[in-house]
Amino acid sequence: MALKATIYKAQLAIADMDRSVYANHNVIIARHPSEADERMMIRLLAFALNVPADDKNGKLDFAKDLWDVDEPALWHKDYTEQILHWIDVGQSEDKRLMKAAGRAERVTSYSFSSSTPVWWKAIQTKLTRANNLVVWQIEAAQSQALAKLAERSMQLQVTVQDGTVWMSTTTGSVAITPKRLTASP
Repeated sequence: MALKATIYKAQLAIADMDRSVYANHNVIIARHPSEADERMMIRLLAFALNVPADDKNGKLDFAKDLWDVDEPALWHKDYTEQILHWIDVGQSEDKRLMKAAGRAERVTSYSFSSSTPVWWKAIQTKLTRANNLVVWQIEAAQSQALAKLAERSMQLQVTVQDGTVWMSTTTGSVAITPKRLTASP
């Protein structure tokens, strides 16, 4: 018998001063049986950092990346199903990222492992043609601290200012400073 996803619910209160996005979002996250709290919380962080200010061009949704290799962790599709933004979490292969760059207007990847520098050094030169790709590193200590905030039902306050993200619950708070690995377009 196959294991089923565990459902997590999060109420996000987002105040992103860097992008002028202020909104509340109720999200449901299907956590794959092989997914750790750390990765799930990075997906939630990616949602908060990339959710559009409004839904006039479609909305950002959690996809089925661990169930379906042809889908990202999150994607923003317009109402014609055109992929506007493909968001991967983890250390994706260069071929996957290049394929995504061809399918979507924008591609963003968040790596959070302590081995990110080794992974990035190995694929960096293979991605130079992808002008619509941005790769971010979340320090392992920060992503591990973020994992400790995971609960089946969460109320998270997300504040973004000057490139730093503060994620808070009633049980704690974590400051995260994503480091951009790709050059500015």
